Amino acid sequence: MTPVPEPTVVREGVLLLDAERLLYANDEARRLLELPADCEGSPLGALGLPPALTALLDAGPEATDAPVRAGGRTLAVDLHPTDRSGGPPCRLATLRDSAPPAVPPADPDTAADDAPDTARRRLELLYRAGGSIGTTLDITRTCQELAAALVPAFADFASVDLYEGVLDGGDPHPDRGRPMRRAALAGVGEWSPLLVPGSAVPLVPGTPRARAMADGRSVAEPDLTAALAAWDDISPGTVDAMRAQQVHTLIAVPLAAGDALLGIATFWRARPRPAFDEEDRTLAEELTARAAVLVDNARRYTREHTMAVALQHSLLPAGLPQQQALEVASRYLPAHAGVGGDWFDVIPLSGARVALVVGDVVGHGVHAAATMGRLRTAVHTFASLDLAPDELLGHLDALVNRLDQEHPGAGHPERPITGATCLYAVYDPVGRRCTLARAGHPPPAVVHPDGRVEIPDLPAGPPLGITGLPYESCELELAEGSSLVLYTDGLVESRDHDPDHGLKLLRTALARPGRDPRQTCQDLLDALLPDTPADDIALLVARTRALPADHVADWEVPADPAAVARVRAAVTRRLDDWGLGEQAFAAELVLSELITNAIRYAAAPIRVRLLRDRALICEVWDGSATSPHLRYAADTDEGGRGLFLVAQLAERWGTRYPDSGKVIWAELPFGA
Repeated sequence: MTPVPEPTVVREGVLLLDAERLLYANDEARRLLELPADCEGSPLGALGLPPALTALLDAGPEATDAPVRAGGRTLAVDLHPTDRSGGPPCRLATLRDSAPPAVPPADPDTAADDAPDTARRRLELLYRAGGSIGTTLDITRTCQELAAALVPAFADFASVDLYEGVLDGGDPHPDRGRPMRRAALAGVGEWSPLLVPGSAVPLVPGTPRARAMADGRSVAEPDLTAALAAWDDISPGTVDAMRAQQVHTLIAVPLAAGDALLGIATFWRARPRPAFDEEDRTLAEELTARAAVLVDNARRYTREHTMAVALQHSLLPAGLPQQQALEVASRYLPAHAGVGGDWFDVIPLSGARVALVVGDVVGHGVHAAATMGRLRTAVHTFASLDLAPDELLGHLDALVNRLDQEHPGAGHPERPITGATCLYAVYDPVGRRCTLARAGHPPPAVVHPDGRVEIPDLPAGPPLGITGLPYESCELELAEGSSLVLYTDGLVESRDHDPDHGLKLLRTALARPGRDPRQTCQDLLDALLPDTPADDIALLVARTRALPADHVADWEVPADPAAVARVRAAVTRRLDDWGLGEQAFAAELVLSELITNAIRYAAAPIRVRLLRDRALICEVWDGSATSPHLRYAADTDEGGRGLFLVAQLAERWGTRYPDSGKVIWAELPFGA
């Protein structure tokens, strides 16, 4: 009966040491280091180890694959502490013989004796290479890790080529008429004869690589003479370089994950190394098969990440609206790890006012981005009703609670959101006052014209969708030229420091007057942005402007229908002073209707205000909370056409509610 050989395993030497002595050594460590039988418990200095190894084990830092000569071998040493999770304060060292596989001897008997050791080294190479591939979900890096894994231990050069579309996360598009794209390259020395990453790499018919892709199976080619000749007409410079470096053999392995053929991995050797054999081909197949799954995972992740980023950018403002109350700049940066739910907005309101919004949905991915879009739309809707900031956040909180109750059905991959934060501010350029409210969001920063930086003591409020408690607002008076800085927590929080330290860095970066909002945004990101942001960042910087006093006119109106004519005349004179005489007819019609309705149906006090902004803004204030409604009058109705006339003449019109009473406003475009 033919004896069954024992299975070959990867052997590593293991040493356990404390601060003074060797506590444990396994059999492989004793063999590699030629340790005495009673070595355990002995001080390191009494073991007769090479000085370099003794120094590394005694007081050296953590190490990975540190090369050390011992007993005529080059050992790869890993050294790590054991107390990371509360274990004993010891050090664990592993040792491996790092010598590459030897050239098989000509003597069959000697070859038989060395076969187990060669197999062990190949298994060890496979084990170590497999652990170094797929450390991230980046396609290019995964391909580079595959190429570097077997150089120089297995091959002198290695390349990975992918079909068009794979690097961008799309499905591969095999097309024999189009070249593949080189994704990664590794080689011995500083210069490689092969095409560099990014190059177009054609599959030349009849070559080993072309046969491997056509058959879907790996090819080991011991002699590249014919293949290099076929390449001469395609890339003579590359072929000359390969001949100069004596590249003479290759293994080509299709990079396939399931039914998806992604590309090809190729391993090359130069003389004096021997040609690849069948066992080498098996090793390359196994390693490439593992890597193909990782590359495909990275491709799928890249596709989903690209879709999520595209969705999020489509839901963010395409541009900032035109308005004159604020000079605004914004920046949005997605996280490296994935798309989040941060957003910002600038919303023009009635009366030349402007709303500023920043928010952050809890979580990452497509679901967070989609939820952000829903909340942004809701904020626009509530803002169009001219709600106060605290009241708007209350409505938004109720909406988030309803969204949280929309539990996904069975088998749905997404989880419901768990909340969001938001900061909403309204700036009025007439009185230079800003009203703010926040729901669990970081406080804003105010940079005064003299460079002084202030973090207002604004009530925090609970995050949206958490408690349903009411929100409080705060009012600030801002000098013209002040900057209001709104941001999400990704700007001030990171793995390196806590939010308090982030706010200190924010203050320092802002304490420099004279910068416009665009430059302020860039300086903040330069000072606070971490190298690899774990969260996305939304940043909004707004520098205040004031509406000049001579662009505002108002009149008190007695509750007497005869006063309407006097107000019309005063309005006409003021429009002439502003050089807007052509607006007088439309303004008289609008104000006549609104003032008459206020005298007839509302309560005192009644006031008229004109604002000269990007449009002529006509406002009628009264003490009643009853809002008028637009309706279509029948042919026989004697009234009901006034608001319809206002709607036809005005670009926009509506009603808002200050602390008492209401304001009916209409915007007349210049030139109307």
